[in-house]
Amino acid sequence: MNRLTREQLAALAASQLPPRSFVNLGIGFPTLVSDHITAASGVVTHSENGILHIGPRPAPGAEDRDLINAGKTPVTILPGGSYFDTGLSFAMMRGGHLDIAILGAYQVSARGDIANWSMGLDGSAPPAVGGAMDLAVGAKSIWVLMEHQTKEGESRIVEACTFPLTAVGVVRRIFTDLAVIEVEPDGLVVSRMVDGLTFERLQALTAAPLRLARSLLA
Repeated sequence: MNRLTREQLAALAASQLPPRSFVNLGIGFPTLVSDHITAASGVVTHSENGILHIGPRPAPGAEDRDLINAGKTPVTILPGGSYFDTGLSFAMMRGGHLDIAILGAYQVSARGDIANWSMGLDGSAPPAVGGAMDLAVGAKSIWVLMEHQTKEGESRIVEACTFPLTAVGVVRRIFTDLAVIEVEPDGLVVSRMVDGLTFERLQALTAAPLRLARSLLA
């Protein structure tokens, strides 16, 4: 079955960002979006550890150990960018100054609940929600980037989350390697699917009811 790569999915999300918007890129998968934002778009990216106007990833060997994002991944900064302390960064997040936050997730429910904080199950780090809770309630819109299924083949889109929630009813758009899904007041609406995928097959892989957007109806 045809699936989008992480780079393709990040490029798709970047292409849908409104011009001149301020966008937080969450830890992990969402950081790839910065590689696909064009200067002409005027989009300004934010990292919760205190950076505005993040550029693409540095070339191998050109990393600056003092310039990292919230996930401790090396980044670049574009002309006009700035650095500031965590207090100011969280004031931006909590104060409604971010147009969009793009987050990863373990699960998203049919009503837009999100579960995305580490529970420390692999032992690599203690359980922590980080800044995800602040972003989830502070940004004007929440987008999620994630694989449609877990490694075990279970759907990450569910009727009700079984993992501890980060926030309730905040997700507006879900990008997966199979589809783009809008979270509407009356349910989940598929606005885009990968080539060759039928709606029936997508529904079979999704643990919550879906319906097709009018634009996809024959």
